[in-house]
Amino acid sequence: MKNGIDGTIVAAFGRQYEVELADGTRLLCFTRAKKSSFACGDHVEVSATAPDQGVIEKLHARTSLLYREDAFKQKLIAANLTQVVIVVATEPSFSPELLTRCLCAVEDQELKALIVLNKADLSDRLADARALLRPFLDVGYEVLETCAKQSVAPLLERLAGEVSLLVGQSGMGKSTLTNALIPDAAAVTAEISTALDSGRHTTTFSRLYRLPGGGTLIDSPGLQMFGLAQLSHDALAWSFREFRPHLGQCRFRDCHHDAEPGCALLAALADGAIAASRFAQYRMLRNELTSAMQARNGHA
Repeated sequence: MKNGIDGTIVAAFGRQYEVELADGTRLLCFTRAKKSSFACGDHVEVSATAPDQGVIEKLHARTSLLYREDAFKQKLIAANLTQVVIVVATEPSFSPELLTRCLCAVEDQELKALIVLNKADLSDRLADARALLRPFLDVGYEVLETCAKQSVAPLLERLAGEVSLLVGQSGMGKSTLTNALIPDAAAVTAEISTALDSGRHTTTFSRLYRLPGGGTLIDSPGLQMFGLAQLSHDALAWSFREFRPHLGQCRFRDCHHDAEPGCALLAALADGAIAASRFAQYRMLRNELTSAMQARNGHA
C-alpha cells in the first residue's frame, strides 16, 4: 500500500485512531506527536507502516468541529458534521442545562440541531419531559419523539444524507438507538475492541458508522458535563437563537446584559420575548465564561 493516502477517522481512542480508507480498508493509526488533536470524522492523510497499521501524517481542513472546553483542557468530540442529534429521555430525567450547553456549541458551529425524546412509550413520564422541552420548542428547536425498542424509522429518515453526531447524557438510550439504526453496530464495536485488544475502549470514545440508507452517524460517549470556555461572551449570546434580533440594540456597546440601562435583552425579557428560564441559563453560562477567563489569566 502506498504512503500518503487519504482516509477518515472512524474511531478515536486517545492517541490511537482507526482510519477508513476509500476502498474500505481500515488501519489502526498512531500520531507522531505526543499531543493528539484529531477527532472522529476528521479527514486525514496516513502512511501505512504495516498491512493493518499506519501513522497519521496530515489533517485536512475541517468544515466543523464540536468540542467542549473548561478553563484548562479541551475535549474534541467530532469533526466535519452537518447535524447534531441530542438525545434526552423520559427516564431517567435529563438536564435542561446540559441540553442548553450542547445547543450553544452546536449553534456556535452553525450546525443543524435535532432533539430526540427517547423512551416516549413511558406515558406516565411523557408529560414532565415535554414540559422540560417546551422552552426549546418555543425558540424553534424540533423535538422528535421516539422509542428505540419499537421503531426508529422517523429518525433514520432525518439522518439520511447528513453527517450526524449522536450525543447526550448517560442512560438516555443512545446505545439502544445506535443498535436499532445500525444492525451491525455491535459487530463493528467488537471488531474495534479486538483490534485494540481491549474491551474498555468500546464505550469510552466516539465511533463512526455508515447508515444503511445513506448518511453517516457518529456515536459519542455519554456526557455528564459540557464546558463552553471556547466561546467568547458575544458568541455565547449569539448561540441563544431568540437573543439574535436584540443583539447590537443595547444603549452601551459593551453591555453585559446584567443591570445596565437600555439593555435590549433585559427589555425583551420584560416583554416576554425571552423566557426567564433561558435567560437564567445564559447568565449562569456567562458567569462561568468570565470565571474561566480569569482562571486562565491567573494561570498564565
